[in-house]
Amino acid sequence: MQQGEIAIRAFGPDHIEGAVALSRQENWPHRPQDWQMALQLSSGAVALDDQGRVTGTILVTPYGTDCAMINMVIVDRNARGKGLGRKLMEQAFSLAGNRPLRLVATTDGMPLYEKLGFVPSGTILQHQGNVTALGIPDGVQAADTGDLPEIKAMDREAYGANRETLIDALAERGEFAVIRRNGAIEAYAAIRPFGRGEVIGPVIAGDADAAKALIGFFAAPRAGAFLRVDTDSRTGIAGWLGEIGLAHVGGGIAMDRPPKTGSKHARPKVYALANQALG
Repeated sequence: MQQGEIAIRAFGPDHIEGAVALSRQENWPHRPQDWQMALQLSSGAVALDDQGRVTGTILVTPYGTDCAMINMVIVDRNARGKGLGRKLMEQAFSLAGNRPLRLVATTDGMPLYEKLGFVPSGTILQHQGNVTALGIPDGVQAADTGDLPEIKAMDREAYGANRETLIDALAERGEFAVIRRNGAIEAYAAIRPFGRGEVIGPVIAGDADAAKALIGFFAAPRAGAFLRVDTDSRTGIAGWLGEIGLAHVGGGIAMDRPPKTGSKHARPKVYALANQALG
């Protein structure tokens, strides 16, 4: 490689240290373990400079053949304005094959994504902070491994894609809670270590009260702990999240290529994402 050239390579475990450095440059909270989980679920590409340093990253997380999330798109500040973001996106398109694509865009990334055919579909709100003291809600219980098949089926109904690999990865690292009616699971949530503390999500429920109960189940024994929840602005729980100490600190724009055409009245509903990267 000649001086000043950038090479695109497959993203491997040996690139995680450089990826963490890039995400810290953007003030993202991802630990090496968070990158490792994302890579476990994904394929991706890195850009390397002539010294072998990671100057760009992108991951593609497939959910069966139903769709794929493009995430962890970062270009080093010193390498911007040279078309590297577009090159990484072209790699992502190749990795995704014919799957419909989803992502959560930053303000900086939106112009490129729109040029590449992505259409806005919602606003994602990132809420986080030290949670206040809460009472333990009624009707919620801890899940066990025997509940995973039912959780996976409910998640697919709500999200519109097969996320079994994501559910399995969450089970390896965290906990699940469920709400049952007549012996059947009608809502679920997960929590896992992430970034500065823990993230609650996905949260899949039939209504906002059930979603709040699931979040409250995890939050109640963690008074004062740092928690994060990423939610769509249309779910109606953002105000309540602020009331329990999880302030709105940012977010992004959900985008799809091609635009989604699913039912607007699907139940259960996604009340919180696994996080912005994984959907």
